[in-house]
Amino acid sequence: MKNNLFKSAIITSLFVLLLSSCNGEKKEAVIKEAAIAVKVSGASENNNGQFVTASGKIEAENSANLSTRMMGYVTKIHVQVGQKVSAGQLLVSINNTDLQAKKAQVDASILQATAGYNNAKKDYDRFVNLFKQQSASQKELDDMTARYEMAKAGLEGAKQMRNEVIAQFSYSNITAPFAGMVTNTFVKEGDMANPGMPLVSIEGASRLQVTAMVSESDITAIKKGMAVKVLVKSSNESLTGKVSEVSLSAKNTGGQYLVKINLDKTNNTVLSGMFVNVQFPVANTMPTKTNEKVLVPESALVQQGQLTGIYTIGTGNIAILRWLRIGKNFGNQVEVLSGLSANEQYIVSADGKLYNGALVSIQ
Repeated sequence: MKNNLFKSAIITSLFVLLLSSCNGEKKEAVIKEAAIAVKVSGASENNNGQFVTASGKIEAENSANLSTRMMGYVTKIHVQVGQKVSAGQLLVSINNTDLQAKKAQVDASILQATAGYNNAKKDYDRFVNLFKQQSASQKELDDMTARYEMAKAGLEGAKQMRNEVIAQFSYSNITAPFAGMVTNTFVKEGDMANPGMPLVSIEGASRLQVTAMVSESDITAIKKGMAVKVLVKSSNESLTGKVSEVSLSAKNTGGQYLVKINLDKTNNTVLSGMFVNVQFPVANTMPTKTNEKVLVPESALVQQGQLTGIYTIGTGNIAILRWLRIGKNFGNQVEVLSGLSANEQYIVSADGKLYNGALVSIQ
C-alpha cells in the first residue's frame, strides 16, 4: 500500500514539473511573439546645410474687399463665390433712383446754362464790334464781358456737377478692379449697403504669394531675392519661390518680422489660405554652437496633450517613453533642447503600436 502511494506521488510530481515546463516554454514563446519590430537611429547633429523654417500662409498677390461710398439697397448680385471674373465686370448693383433724379436735374441745369451762355456770347460779340466802331462805350463793353464770363462759368459749373453725379454711378455699380476669382459675398439682394461696408471680396488668379512670420534671431539671415522652399502642410507638396519683401520692423507684428515670398508657377491644387512651412537657406557661417543642435525626425515624436516625447531603448530591449523639450523646426526635423543626448538611440519607426515598457526587437 505504501509503495503504491509513493509511486503515485512520484508520478504526480513529474506531471506537475512537465506542465510547468510546458507553461514556461509557452510564456517564453508568447513573450517572443509580443516583441515589436522597430528601427532605431542615433540623434544626428545638424551637419547639413543650415536653413531657417517659418510658418506662413498662401494668399493672392492681388486681393481686395470691394465696398461703396453711397447708401442704398442692393438690387442685384451678378456673381457667385468661386466664379472667375474679368477686369471691369459688373459684380453688384445698388439702387440708384436718387442718382437718376439728380442726374436729370443736372442735365436740365446744363441746358439752362448753355442757353444763357449762348445768349451772353452773342451779346458780347456784338458789343465788341460796336466798341471797335466806337458805337459802344468802354463801360458797356466791360458789363457785357462780365456777363459773358459769368455765363461761361455757370455752364462749366453745371458740367462739373454732371461729372460728379456720373462718378457716383460707379459706386452704385461695383465692378472688378482686376481679373480674378470671387472669394466671398457679404450681402444679399435687398440688404442695405452702407459706405465702407464690404460687399464682395475678390482675389487675383494670376500669382500667389506666401506671408510668413520670422523671429528676430533669424531675420538678419534672410535677404530679398533669396530662393526658398515652401512645403504645403495639407498635401506635403513642395513649391519654390523667392523672397520679395523683408520687413525691418516688428512693431505691429508681435515681435515677429513679416516676410513675403512670390511663388513660382503652381497647379490648381494650391489654393489661397493654405498653411505652409517656408525653408530659408542660410549660409554655413554661423558659430560652432549651431552645429551642436540635436535634431530628430518630426515623425518619430509622440504627442500627448501638451507634452512631446520620443521612445528610447532601455535595458532588455524595452521601449521607454522620454519626454522632451523641443525648439525650432528645421524642415522635417525638430530641435531637441533637453531630454535626449546627441549619442542616444531612439526609435524612428515601429511595425506595431508602441507603449511605455513594450518589448521591442531592433531591425
